[in-house]
Amino acid sequence: MAMDFNFLMNDIVTTARQELADGGYTQLETAEEVTEAFSKPGTSLVMVNSVCGCAGGIARPAALHAIHYDKRPDNLYTVFAGQDKEATAQARAIFGDDHLPSSPSFALLKDGELVGEIGRHEIEGHDPMSVITHIQALFEEHCKEI
Repeated sequence: MAMDFNFLMNDIVTTARQELADGGYTQLETAEEVTEAFSKPGTSLVMVNSVCGCAGGIARPAALHAIHYDKRPDNLYTVFAGQDKEATAQARAIFGDDHLPSSPSFALLKDGELVGEIGRHEIEGHDPMSVITHIQALFEEHCKEI
């Protein structure tokens, strides 16, 4: 029995995208969508999604649960590293020169400027609750109460 790798990967990617979309995150799939979204005033949480185990087991669950908090960003976005390459590159360019590209990761923008981030090294090997707490600490510092 032969297994089509692309079929498997497409299924994984579709599931990974849908999880965040169902949780209220807007997918940004082109560089133009990233530029337009990131230019909006207010705060925006961006999850750089991926297909690795720490994305599925830690980062995406943290992204979905962290937003159930008294303070929350105005916008929720996601770009998919390795899938939407131009969108991810544009997001990382906007994050700035000090940004260490990694996936999965989180970036918090305020009026289009990076004010906080959580890299893969702060996700991989950590439990989801510690990542949720880290995200919510960024919300506490930079977001308004809803």
